[in-house]
Amino acid sequence: MRLTQGAFSFLPDLTDEQIKKQVQYCVDQGWAVNIEWTDDPHPRNVYWELWGLPLFDIKDPAAVMYELQECRKANSNGYIKVNAFDSSRGTESCAMSFIVQRPSYEPGFYTQRTEDAGRRVRYTIQSYATQGNPMGERYSED
Repeated sequence: MRLTQGAFSFLPDLTDEQIKKQVQYCVDQGWAVNIEWTDDPHPRNVYWELWGLPLFDIKDPAAVMYELQECRKANSNGYIKVNAFDSSRGTESCAMSFIVQRPSYEPGFYTQRTEDAGRRVRYTIQSYATQGNPMGERYSED
């Protein structure tokens, strides 16, 4: 199963050169860029861990690429994404978000059914990766 969140998620993984071109586009638009990572990419987990501080007023995509490489070193088995925020209308709106790293094995999700009051049935989405695996060890190379 391949996680599909953000732009380009249905395409093959982007190369570093392609990532750099997307970052250049963000910089050219005047957007602030940040890098986030997680080992729990549940579709409702919209709060990934922020890597460093958002990169405001960056003129050279090399600064973002450097931070991306540092994040990859520290989080070699997790998900990493790049976000770009547009503040031109007075609010920080996410203008672009795309995954730049994923684990080599993505176990996916399953639907859990729960009986509720009356005849009601509730369904929730659960991640196979979080079953019995503590944070930081969910995608270890065993």
